[in-house]
Amino acid sequence: MPTALCVYCGSSSGKYPEYVEQARAFGTEMARRGIALVYGGGKVGLMGTVADAVLAGGGKVIGVIPRQLVDREVAHTGLSELVVVETMHQRKTRMFELSDAFVALPGGFGTMDEMFEMLTWAQLGLHRYPCGFLSVRGYYDRLRGMVDHMVDEGFITPGQHESVWFGDDMHAFFDWMPTYRGERASRLIDKRIVDA
Repeated sequence: MPTALCVYCGSSSGKYPEYVEQARAFGTEMARRGIALVYGGGKVGLMGTVADAVLAGGGKVIGVIPRQLVDREVAHTGLSELVVVETMHQRKTRMFELSDAFVALPGGFGTMDEMFEMLTWAQLGLHRYPCGFLSVRGYYDRLRGMVDHMVDEGFITPGQHESVWFGDDMHAFFDWMPTYRGERASRLIDKRIVDA
């Protein structure tokens, strides 16, 4: 089981209460399982909900936030540790260094940017950590369909698709993480392309 899970999610709470309820339940389950939370360091939106739930359950929470967003995202001052960095690139790198698994709860552009960077790094063989999307209210159903389309069109392999977890059952996600090996996530570069 991973010891530090990086959670990407919205700095807003979304339109429906189910988003907050699931984020709270997810954080509570992390604390129950003794998994530390690594996240973006804010105290608002789903970010704050997950962090508060882990803390309430007696868990460890490490936030990583760029200096320019300390005020905008209202940095959480009650964390186990708050790391302030200078740039977004440093934020993503530091969160990666602190984590050994990654999951996206519902969120916007930032959530997608951060999660897809981790999927790309897995594709390049830079890590073999589990990556998943936890859907609430079918939030990631269309994204899963888009990934199916990427396979159909020959831009990613079936193995790369299968290496990413999609689902709406957080217990199934936690149970899946220790079984992940990551061998099929990397992309083998076609020698014909290199030699062209």
